[in-house]
Amino acid sequence: MAELFLEILSEEVPAGMQNRAADDFKRLICSGLKDAGLEFSSADVFVTPRRMALVVNDLPLCQPDINEEKKGPSVNAPEQALAGFLKGNGLSSIDEAEIRELSRGQFYFVVIDKKGQATIDVLKKIVPNALRAITWAKSMRWGNEVQRWVRPIQSILCLFESAVVAFDFAGVSSGNKTFGHRFLSSGPLQVKEYVDYREQLLTAKVMLDPADRRKLIHDAAFKLAEAEGLVLKDDPGLLDEVTGLVEWPVVYMGSIDDVFMGVPAEALISSMRKHQKYFSCLDKAGNLSTRFVVVANTETLDGGKQIIAGNERVLRARLSDAKFFWDHDRKTTLASKAPALKDRIFHAKLGTIDEKMDRVRVLAVSIASHVSGADKDQVHSASRLAKADLSTGMVAEFPDLQGIIGRYYALHDGESVEVADAIAEHYSPVGPNDACPSKPVSVCIALADKLDTLVGFFVIDEKPTGSKDPYALRRAALSIIRLILENNLLDSTS
Repeated sequence: MAELFLEILSEEVPAGMQNRAADDFKRLICSGLKDAGLEFSSADVFVTPRRMALVVNDLPLCQPDINEEKKGPSVNAPEQALAGFLKGNGLSSIDEAEIRELSRGQFYFVVIDKKGQATIDVLKKIVPNALRAITWAKSMRWGNEVQRWVRPIQSILCLFESAVVAFDFAGVSSGNKTFGHRFLSSGPLQVKEYVDYREQLLTAKVMLDPADRRKLIHDAAFKLAEAEGLVLKDDPGLLDEVTGLVEWPVVYMGSIDDVFMGVPAEALISSMRKHQKYFSCLDKAGNLSTRFVVVANTETLDGGKQIIAGNERVLRARLSDAKFFWDHDRKTTLASKAPALKDRIFHAKLGTIDEKMDRVRVLAVSIASHVSGADKDQVHSASRLAKADLSTGMVAEFPDLQGIIGRYYALHDGESVEVADAIAEHYSPVGPNDACPSKPVSVCIALADKLDTLVGFFVIDEKPTGSKDPYALRRAALSIIRLILENNLLDSTS
Protein backbone atom coordinates (compact mmCIF):
# COMPACT_ATOMS: atom_id res chain seq x y z
CA MET A 1 0.00 0.00 0.00
CA ALA A 2 1.23 3.47 -0.85
CA GLU A 3 0.33 7.14 -0.65
CA LEU A 4 -0.72 9.45 -3.46
CA PHE A 5 0.04 13.11 -2.82
CA LEU A 6 -0.85 15.92 -5.20
CA GLU A 7 -0.53 19.72 -4.97
CA ILE A 8 -1.50 22.40 -7.48
CA LEU A 9 0.28 25.70 -6.75
CA SER A 10 -1.07 28.79 -8.50
CA GLU A 11 -1.55 32.51 -8.21
CA GLU A 12 -4.03 33.51 -5.50
CA VAL A 13 -7.48 31.92 -5.90
CA PRO A 14 -10.50 33.98 -4.75
CA ALA A 15 -11.65 32.85 -1.32
CA GLY A 16 -15.20 32.17 -2.47
CA MET A 17 -14.05 29.63 -5.06
CA GLN A 18 -11.66 27.60 -2.93
CA ASN A 19 -13.89 25.18 -1.03
CA ARG A 20 -15.98 24.10 -4.00
CA ALA A 21 -12.88 23.60 -6.13
CA ALA A 22 -11.25 21.54 -3.37
CA ASP A 23 -14.35 19.36 -3.07
CA ASP A 24 -14.44 18.85 -6.85
CA PHE A 25 -10.71 18.12 -6.82
CA LYS A 26 -11.15 15.36 -4.25
CA ARG A 27 -14.33 13.95 -5.82
CA LEU A 28 -12.92 13.70 -9.33
CA ILE A 29 -9.63 12.11 -8.26
CA CYS A 30 -11.37 9.60 -5.98
CA SER A 31 -13.95 8.78 -8.64
CA GLY A 32 -11.19 8.15 -11.16
CA LEU A 33 -9.40 5.85 -8.73
CA LYS A 34 -12.52 3.82 -8.03
CA ASP A 35 -13.35 3.52 -11.73
CA ALA A 36 -9.86 2.13 -12.25
CA GLY A 37 -10.42 -0.46 -9.52
CA LEU A 38 -8.00 1.22 -7.12
CA GLU A 39 -9.40 1.11 -3.59
CA PHE A 40 -8.04 3.30 -0.79
CA SER A 41 -8.67 3.85 2.91
CA SER A 42 -9.03 7.65 3.07
CA ALA A 43 -8.59 10.89 1.15
CA ASP A 44 -8.12 14.38 2.56
CA VAL A 45 -8.04 17.69 0.72
CA PHE A 46 -6.60 21.03 1.89
CA VAL A 47 -6.79 24.47 0.35
CA THR A 48 -5.04 27.80 0.84
CA PRO A 49 -5.16 30.93 -1.35
CA ARG A 50 -2.34 29.55 -3.51
CA ARG A 51 -2.59 25.78 -3.34
CA MET A 52 -4.87 22.76 -3.37
CA ALA A 53 -3.42 19.60 -1.89
CA LEU A 54 -4.81 16.07 -1.81
CA VAL A 55 -3.49 13.02 0.01
CA VAL A 56 -4.92 9.54 -0.67
CA ASN A 57 -3.87 6.75 1.67
CA ASP A 58 -3.35 3.01 1.20
CA LEU A 59 -3.54 2.69 -2.54
CA PRO A 60 -2.39 -0.64 -4.03
CA LEU A 61 0.78 -0.66 -6.12
CA CYS A 62 -1.09 -1.98 -9.13
CA GLN A 63 -4.59 -2.64 -10.37
CA PRO A 64 -6.12 -6.05 -9.65
CA ASP A 65 -5.94 -8.60 -12.44
CA ILE A 66 -9.25 -8.93 -14.25
CA ASN A 67 -10.73 -12.22 -15.46
CA GLU A 68 -13.68 -11.33 -17.62
CA GLU A 69 -15.85 -13.40 -19.92
CA LYS A 70 -18.08 -11.97 -22.62
CA LYS A 71 -20.96 -13.62 -24.41
CA GLY A 72 -20.86 -13.26 -28.17
CA PRO A 73 -23.22 -14.00 -31.05
CA SER A 74 -24.76 -17.36 -31.90
CA VAL A 75 -22.66 -19.82 -33.90
CA ASN A 76 -25.22 -19.34 -36.67
CA ALA A 77 -24.90 -15.54 -36.66
CA PRO A 78 -24.03 -13.78 -39.95
CA GLU A 79 -20.40 -13.06 -40.82
CA GLN A 80 -20.82 -9.35 -40.09
CA ALA A 81 -21.82 -10.04 -36.48
CA LEU A 82 -18.93 -12.46 -36.01
CA ALA A 83 -16.48 -9.92 -37.45
CA GLY A 84 -17.72 -7.25 -35.04
CA PHE A 85 -17.35 -9.67 -32.12
CA LEU A 86 -13.76 -10.46 -33.10
CA LYS A 87 -12.81 -6.83 -33.57
CA GLY A 88 -14.45 -5.68 -30.34
CA ASN A 89 -12.51 -8.22 -28.28
CA GLY A 90 -9.15 -8.12 -30.05
CA LEU A 91 -9.42 -11.63 -31.50
CA SER A 92 -7.71 -12.57 -34.74
CA SER A 93 -9.76 -15.70 -35.37
CA ILE A 94 -13.08 -17.13 -34.22
CA ASP A 95 -11.13 -20.22 -33.14
CA GLU A 96 -9.87 -18.21 -30.16
CA ALA A 97 -13.44 -18.09 -28.78
CA GLU A 98 -15.22 -20.88 -26.91
CA ILE A 99 -18.55 -22.41 -27.91
CA ARG A 100 -20.99 -22.99 -25.09
CA GLU A 101 -24.37 -24.65 -25.07
CA LEU A 102 -27.18 -22.46 -23.72
CA SER A 103 -30.93 -23.00 -23.53
CA ARG A 104 -31.35 -20.97 -26.73
CA GLY A 105 -28.61 -22.76 -28.63
CA GLN A 106 -24.84 -22.52 -29.05
CA PHE A 107 -23.05 -19.20 -28.54
CA TYR A 108 -19.51 -17.94 -28.73
CA PHE A 109 -17.77 -16.82 -25.53
CA VAL A 110 -14.46 -15.11 -25.02
CA VAL A 111 -12.49 -15.18 -21.77
CA ILE A 112 -10.23 -12.19 -21.22
CA ASP A 113 -7.43 -12.27 -18.70
CA LYS A 114 -6.29 -8.68 -18.19
CA LYS A 115 -3.30 -8.03 -16.00
CA GLY A 116 -3.59 -4.92 -13.86
CA GLN A 117 -1.41 -1.93 -14.70
CA ALA A 118 1.00 -0.36 -12.25
CA THR A 119 -0.88 2.27 -10.25
CA ILE A 120 1.65 4.97 -11.06
CA ASP A 121 0.93 4.47 -14.78
CA VAL A 122 -2.81 4.64 -14.23
CA LEU A 123 -2.39 7.86 -12.24
CA LYS A 124 -0.70 9.52 -15.21
CA LYS A 125 -4.13 9.50 -16.91
CA ILE A 126 -6.44 9.87 -13.92
CA VAL A 127 -4.91 13.03 -12.45
CA PRO A 128 -4.75 15.25 -15.58
CA ASN A 129 -8.23 14.08 -16.62
CA ALA A 130 -9.57 15.09 -13.21
CA LEU A 131 -7.85 18.48 -13.38
CA ARG A 132 -9.35 19.14 -16.81
CA ALA A 133 -12.81 18.28 -15.46
CA ILE A 134 -12.75 20.86 -12.63
CA THR A 135 -15.04 23.77 -13.48
CA TRP A 136 -14.67 27.33 -12.23
CA ALA A 137 -17.18 30.16 -12.01
CA LYS A 138 -14.52 32.26 -13.75
CA SER A 139 -11.37 30.97 -15.40
CA MET A 140 -8.56 32.26 -17.59
CA ARG A 141 -5.84 31.35 -20.05
CA TRP A 142 -2.31 32.74 -19.96
CA GLY A 143 0.59 32.92 -22.39
CA ASN A 144 0.06 30.53 -25.30
CA GLU A 145 -1.70 27.98 -23.10
CA VAL A 146 -5.12 26.71 -24.24
CA GLN A 147 -6.01 24.97 -20.97
CA ARG A 148 -8.12 27.15 -18.69
CA TRP A 149 -7.71 27.43 -14.91
CA VAL A 150 -8.85 29.92 -12.31
CA ARG A 151 -5.38 31.50 -12.08
CA PRO A 152 -2.00 30.76 -13.71
CA ILE A 153 -0.50 27.53 -12.39
CA GLN A 154 3.05 27.81 -11.08
CA SER A 155 3.89 24.22 -10.19
CA ILE A 156 2.40 20.74 -9.86
CA LEU A 157 3.65 18.30 -7.25
CA CYS A 158 2.51 14.71 -7.70
CA LEU A 159 4.03 11.75 -5.85
CA PHE A 160 3.09 8.09 -5.56
CA GLU A 161 5.16 6.00 -3.19
CA SER A 162 7.55 9.01 -3.13
CA ALA A 163 8.10 8.72 -6.90
CA VAL A 164 7.02 11.45 -9.32
CA VAL A 165 3.85 10.75 -11.30
CA ALA A 166 4.87 12.32 -14.59
CA PHE A 167 2.32 14.27 -16.64
CA ASP A 168 1.77 17.73 -18.11
CA PHE A 169 -1.14 20.05 -17.44
CA ALA A 170 -1.66 23.68 -18.48
CA GLY A 171 1.91 23.84 -19.74
CA VAL A 172 3.39 22.69 -16.42
CA SER A 173 5.18 19.37 -15.83
CA SER A 174 4.63 17.58 -12.56
CA GLY A 175 7.55 17.11 -10.19
CA ASN A 176 8.51 16.75 -6.54
CA LYS A 177 9.00 20.42 -5.65
CA THR A 178 6.80 23.16 -4.22
CA PHE A 179 7.28 26.61 -2.69
CA GLY A 180 6.45 28.12 0.68
CA HIS A 181 5.07 31.54 1.60
CA ARG A 182 5.44 34.09 -1.16
CA PHE A 183 7.33 36.61 1.02
CA LEU A 184 8.48 34.77 4.14
CA SER A 185 10.35 31.91 2.46
CA SER A 186 12.71 31.48 -0.46
CA GLY A 187 13.67 28.70 -2.81
CA PRO A 188 11.91 25.45 -3.72
CA LEU A 189 11.04 22.71 -1.24
CA GLN A 190 11.78 19.13 -2.29
CA VAL A 191 9.08 16.77 -1.04
CA LYS A 192 9.07 13.02 -0.38
CA GLU A 193 5.60 12.46 1.12
CA TYR A 194 2.66 14.26 2.68
CA VAL A 195 3.99 14.38 6.27
CA ASP A 196 7.31 15.73 5.01
CA TYR A 197 5.45 18.25 2.84
CA ARG A 198 3.33 19.55 5.70
CA GLU A 199 6.32 19.95 8.02
CA GLN A 200 8.34 21.80 5.39
CA LEU A 201 5.43 24.11 4.60
CA LEU A 202 5.03 25.04 8.24
CA THR A 203 8.71 25.91 8.40
CA ALA A 204 8.19 27.93 5.20
CA LYS A 205 5.37 29.92 6.87
CA VAL A 206 2.35 28.19 5.32
CA MET A 207 -0.49 26.77 7.42
CA LEU A 208 -2.02 24.19 5.10
CA ASP A 209 -5.21 23.25 6.94
CA PRO A 210 -7.99 25.90 6.72
CA ALA A 211 -9.34 24.73 10.08
CA ASP A 212 -6.01 25.57 11.73
CA ARG A 213 -5.90 29.01 10.14
CA ARG A 214 -9.51 29.70 11.05
CA LYS A 215 -8.94 28.79 14.71
CA LEU A 216 -5.76 30.87 14.93
CA ILE A 217 -7.50 33.93 13.49
CA HIS A 218 -10.53 33.57 15.76
CA ASP A 219 -8.54 32.96 18.94
CA ALA A 220 -6.02 35.75 18.28
CA ALA A 221 -8.74 38.26 17.40
CA PHE A 222 -10.73 37.28 20.48
CA LYS A 223 -7.71 37.80 22.73
CA LEU A 224 -6.92 41.22 21.24
CA ALA A 225 -10.51 42.34 21.77
CA GLU A 226 -10.62 40.91 25.28
CA ALA A 227 -7.42 42.74 26.20
CA GLU A 228 -9.20 46.02 25.35
CA GLY A 229 -12.29 45.07 27.34
CA LEU A 230 -14.23 44.50 24.11
CA VAL A 231 -16.11 41.69 22.39
CA LEU A 232 -15.35 40.48 18.89
CA LYS A 233 -18.43 40.79 16.67
CA ASP A 234 -19.49 37.30 15.65
CA ASP A 235 -19.18 36.94 11.87
CA PRO A 236 -18.61 33.34 10.69
CA GLY A 237 -18.93 34.31 7.02
CA LEU A 238 -16.17 36.90 7.27
CA LEU A 239 -14.01 34.52 9.28
CA ASP A 240 -14.33 31.90 6.52
CA GLU A 241 -13.50 34.48 3.85
CA VAL A 242 -10.44 35.83 5.65
CA THR A 243 -9.24 32.26 6.24
CA GLY A 244 -9.21 31.89 2.47
CA LEU A 245 -7.14 35.05 1.99
CA VAL A 246 -4.05 34.18 4.02
CA GLU A 247 -1.54 31.33 4.26
CA TRP A 248 0.22 32.66 7.37
CA PRO A 249 -2.32 34.68 9.38
CA VAL A 250 -1.02 37.40 11.68
CA VAL A 251 -3.69 39.32 13.60
CA TYR A 252 -3.46 43.01 14.53
CA MET A 253 -5.78 45.62 16.05
CA GLY A 254 -6.31 49.12 14.68
CA SER A 255 -8.39 52.19 15.57
CA ILE A 256 -11.26 54.09 13.96
CA ASP A 257 -11.08 57.89 14.13
CA ASP A 258 -13.66 59.37 16.52
CA VAL A 259 -14.93 61.69 13.79
CA PHE A 260 -16.61 58.73 12.07
CA MET A 261 -18.41 57.35 15.10
CA GLY A 262 -21.47 59.51 14.43
CA VAL A 263 -22.18 57.50 11.28
CA PRO A 264 -24.58 54.56 11.88
CA ALA A 265 -22.72 51.54 13.16
CA GLU A 266 -24.21 49.35 10.42
CA ALA A 267 -22.58 51.55 7.76
CA LEU A 268 -19.19 51.45 9.47
CA ILE A 269 -19.39 47.69 9.94
CA SER A 270 -20.48 47.17 6.34
CA SER A 271 -17.65 49.30 5.01
CA MET A 272 -15.04 47.53 7.12
CA ARG A 273 -16.42 44.11 6.31
CA LYS A 274 -17.14 44.48 2.61
CA HIS A 275 -14.18 46.54 1.44
CA GLN A 276 -11.43 45.81 3.95
CA LYS A 277 -12.33 42.44 5.50
CA TYR A 278 -11.92 43.86 9.01
CA PHE A 279 -13.57 42.41 12.11
CA SER A 280 -15.57 44.85 14.22
CA CYS A 281 -15.34 45.04 17.99
CA LEU A 282 -18.22 45.86 20.34
CA ASP A 283 -18.26 47.22 23.86
CA LYS A 284 -19.96 45.40 26.73
CA ALA A 285 -23.26 47.09 25.88
CA GLY A 286 -23.10 45.79 22.30
CA ASN A 287 -22.26 49.14 20.72
CA LEU A 288 -19.60 49.49 18.03
CA SER A 289 -16.25 50.46 19.49
CA THR A 290 -13.40 52.42 17.92
CA ARG A 291 -11.29 49.29 17.47
CA PHE A 292 -11.13 46.84 14.58
CA VAL A 293 -9.17 43.66 13.88
CA VAL A 294 -7.22 43.14 10.66
CA VAL A 295 -5.57 39.90 9.53
CA ALA A 296 -2.32 40.21 7.59
CA ASN A 297 -0.59 37.54 5.54
CA THR A 298 2.93 38.36 6.65
CA GLU A 299 5.16 39.14 9.59
CA THR A 300 7.08 42.39 10.01
CA LEU A 301 10.12 43.43 11.99
CA ASP A 302 8.28 46.36 13.60
CA GLY A 303 5.56 44.21 15.14
CA GLY A 304 3.00 45.27 12.58
CA LYS A 305 3.14 49.03 13.19
CA GLN A 306 3.32 49.89 9.50
CA ILE A 307 0.60 47.37 8.64
CA ILE A 308 -1.72 48.85 11.25
CA ALA A 309 -0.96 52.43 10.17
CA GLY A 310 -1.52 51.55 6.53
CA ASN A 311 -4.85 49.87 7.21
CA GLU A 312 -6.01 52.78 9.37
CA ARG A 313 -5.14 55.16 6.53
CA VAL A 314 -7.11 53.13 3.99
CA LEU A 315 -10.05 52.77 6.38
CA ARG A 316 -10.06 56.53 6.96
CA ALA A 317 -10.65 57.05 3.23
CA ARG A 318 -13.40 54.42 3.13
CA LEU A 319 -15.24 55.83 6.11
CA SER A 320 -14.92 59.35 4.74
CA ASP A 321 -17.12 58.20 1.84
CA ALA A 322 -19.68 56.75 4.24
CA LYS A 323 -19.70 59.95 6.33
CA PHE A 324 -20.14 62.08 3.21
CA PHE A 325 -23.19 60.11 2.07
CA TRP A 326 -24.61 60.11 5.61
CA ASP A 327 -24.30 63.89 5.92
CA HIS A 328 -25.44 64.59 2.37
CA ASP A 329 -28.54 62.33 2.46
CA ARG A 330 -29.87 64.01 5.60
CA LYS A 331 -29.94 67.43 3.92
CA THR A 332 -33.29 66.41 2.38
CA THR A 333 -36.08 64.29 3.83
CA LEU A 334 -36.61 60.64 3.08
CA ALA A 335 -40.05 61.47 1.67
CA SER A 336 -38.47 63.83 -0.87
CA LYS A 337 -36.48 60.90 -2.24
CA ALA A 338 -39.53 58.70 -2.90
CA PRO A 339 -40.47 60.34 -6.26
CA ALA A 340 -37.11 59.22 -7.68
CA LEU A 341 -38.46 55.66 -7.54
CA LYS A 342 -40.43 56.52 -10.69
CA ASP A 343 -37.13 56.24 -12.56
CA ARG A 344 -36.28 52.81 -11.15
CA ILE A 345 -37.66 49.80 -13.02
CA PHE A 346 -38.89 46.95 -10.86
CA HIS A 347 -39.57 44.76 -13.90
CA ALA A 348 -40.28 45.67 -17.51
CA LYS A 349 -43.73 44.05 -17.33
CA LEU A 350 -44.53 45.15 -13.76
CA GLY A 351 -43.55 48.78 -13.94
CA THR A 352 -41.40 50.94 -11.73
CA ILE A 353 -40.68 50.58 -8.03
CA ASP A 354 -42.93 53.60 -7.49
CA GLU A 355 -45.80 51.76 -9.18
CA LYS A 356 -45.07 48.66 -7.15
CA MET A 357 -45.22 50.65 -3.92
CA ASP A 358 -48.57 52.14 -4.97
CA ARG A 359 -49.90 48.58 -5.17
CA VAL A 360 -48.20 47.67 -1.88
CA ARG A 361 -49.78 50.68 -0.14
CA VAL A 362 -53.32 49.67 -1.14
CA LEU A 363 -52.71 46.05 -0.19
CA ALA A 364 -50.98 46.87 3.11
CA VAL A 365 -53.82 49.14 4.26
CA SER A 366 -56.27 46.34 3.46
CA ILE A 367 -54.16 43.80 5.38
CA ALA A 368 -54.06 46.20 8.37
CA SER A 369 -57.75 45.43 9.00
CA HIS A 370 -56.75 41.86 9.87
CA VAL A 371 -53.64 42.61 11.94
CA SER A 372 -54.30 43.47 15.55
CA GLY A 373 -52.75 46.79 16.59
CA ALA A 374 -51.94 47.97 13.05
CA ASP A 375 -52.58 51.69 12.60
CA LYS A 376 -53.70 52.35 9.02
CA ASP A 377 -52.19 55.82 8.91
CA GLN A 378 -48.83 54.45 9.98
CA VAL A 379 -49.16 51.61 7.46
CA HIS A 380 -49.88 54.18 4.75
CA SER A 381 -46.83 56.26 5.69
CA ALA A 382 -44.54 53.25 5.98
CA SER A 383 -45.53 51.88 2.56
CA ARG A 384 -44.87 55.31 1.03
CA LEU A 385 -41.36 55.44 2.53
CA ALA A 386 -40.39 51.75 2.62
CA LYS A 387 -38.14 51.81 -0.43
CA ALA A 388 -37.32 55.51 -0.60
CA ASP A 389 -33.82 54.89 0.71
CA LEU A 390 -32.99 53.13 -2.57
CA SER A 391 -32.55 56.67 -3.91
CA THR A 392 -29.98 57.61 -1.26
CA GLY A 393 -26.23 57.81 -1.69
CA MET A 394 -25.70 55.58 1.32
CA VAL A 395 -27.63 52.64 -0.14
CA ALA A 396 -25.99 53.19 -3.53
CA GLU A 397 -22.64 52.72 -1.77
CA PHE A 398 -23.81 50.00 0.65
CA PRO A 399 -26.70 48.05 -0.94
CA ASP A 400 -26.84 45.65 2.01
CA LEU A 401 -28.07 48.55 4.19
CA GLN A 402 -31.34 49.09 2.32
CA GLY A 403 -34.12 49.43 4.86
CA ILE A 404 -31.68 49.84 7.74
CA ILE A 405 -30.54 53.26 6.55
CA GLY A 406 -34.13 54.16 5.70
CA ARG A 407 -35.01 53.66 9.36
CA TYR A 408 -32.30 56.12 10.46
CA TYR A 409 -33.44 58.73 7.96
CA ALA A 410 -37.11 58.28 8.91
CA LEU A 411 -36.33 58.85 12.60
CA HIS A 412 -34.22 61.87 11.67
CA ASP A 413 -37.23 63.29 9.81
CA GLY A 414 -39.49 62.82 12.84
CA GLU A 415 -41.42 59.76 11.66
CA SER A 416 -42.81 57.45 14.34
CA VAL A 417 -40.79 54.50 15.59
CA GLU A 418 -43.42 52.12 14.17
CA VAL A 419 -43.02 53.57 10.67
CA ALA A 420 -39.22 53.59 10.93
CA ASP A 421 -39.14 49.98 12.13
CA ALA A 422 -41.42 48.90 9.29
CA ILE A 423 -39.01 50.44 6.75
CA ALA A 424 -36.15 48.43 8.24
CA GLU A 425 -38.05 45.17 8.70
CA HIS A 426 -40.25 44.88 5.61
CA TYR A 427 -37.61 42.92 3.67
CA SER A 428 -37.62 40.19 6.35
CA PRO A 429 -37.61 37.28 6.63
CA VAL A 430 -35.10 36.73 3.85
CA GLY A 431 -34.28 33.16 4.85
CA PRO A 432 -34.92 30.42 7.41
CA ASN A 433 -32.43 31.92 9.87
CA ASP A 434 -33.74 35.48 9.60
CA ALA A 435 -36.06 36.87 12.28
CA CYS A 436 -39.67 37.29 11.25
CA PRO A 437 -41.25 40.75 11.79
CA SER A 438 -43.75 40.82 14.64
CA LYS A 439 -44.66 44.51 14.96
CA PRO A 440 -48.10 45.15 13.42
CA VAL A 441 -47.08 47.84 10.91
CA SER A 442 -43.98 45.89 9.89
CA VAL A 443 -46.04 42.75 9.33
CA CYS A 444 -48.47 44.59 7.05
CA ILE A 445 -45.75 46.10 4.85
CA ALA A 446 -43.72 42.88 4.71
CA LEU A 447 -46.75 40.82 3.72
CA ALA A 448 -47.95 43.30 1.11
CA ASP A 449 -44.51 43.66 -0.47
CA LYS A 450 -44.02 39.90 -0.81
CA LEU A 451 -47.56 39.21 -1.98
CA ASP A 452 -47.24 41.84 -4.69
CA THR A 453 -43.97 40.31 -5.87
CA LEU A 454 -45.29 36.75 -5.83
CA VAL A 455 -48.59 37.48 -7.56
CA GLY A 456 -47.02 39.91 -10.05
CA PHE A 457 -44.48 37.46 -11.39
CA PHE A 458 -47.03 34.66 -11.63
CA VAL A 459 -49.34 36.98 -13.59
CA ILE A 460 -46.64 37.66 -16.18
CA ASP A 461 -45.79 33.93 -16.25
CA GLU A 462 -42.34 34.26 -14.69
CA LYS A 463 -42.74 31.19 -12.52
CA PRO A 464 -39.96 29.28 -10.78
CA THR A 465 -38.91 26.00 -12.39
CA GLY A 466 -37.25 22.92 -11.02
CA SER A 467 -33.78 24.39 -11.45
CA LYS A 468 -34.29 28.16 -11.64
CA ASP A 469 -35.91 30.76 -9.44
CA PRO A 470 -34.26 34.04 -10.48
CA TYR A 471 -36.77 36.25 -8.66
CA ALA A 472 -36.64 34.23 -5.40
CA LEU A 473 -40.37 33.51 -5.54
CA ARG A 474 -40.07 30.38 -3.42
CA ARG A 475 -38.39 32.44 -0.73
CA ALA A 476 -41.17 35.04 -0.96
CA ALA A 477 -43.82 32.32 -0.59
CA LEU A 478 -42.09 30.79 2.44
CA SER A 479 -41.74 34.25 3.98
CA ILE A 480 -45.46 34.88 3.56
CA ILE A 481 -46.25 31.57 5.27
CA ARG A 482 -43.93 32.43 8.18
CA LEU A 483 -45.42 35.91 8.56
CA ILE A 484 -48.92 34.45 8.75
CA LEU A 485 -48.14 31.54 11.05
CA GLU A 486 -45.72 33.22 13.45
CA ASN A 487 -48.05 36.19 13.91
CA ASN A 488 -51.19 34.00 14.24
CA LEU A 489 -52.91 35.89 11.44
CA LEU A 490 -55.10 32.93 10.56
CA ASP A 491 -56.88 33.36 13.91
CA SER A 492 -57.57 37.03 13.20
CA THR A 493 -59.13 36.55 9.76
CA SER A 494 -62.74 35.71 9.19
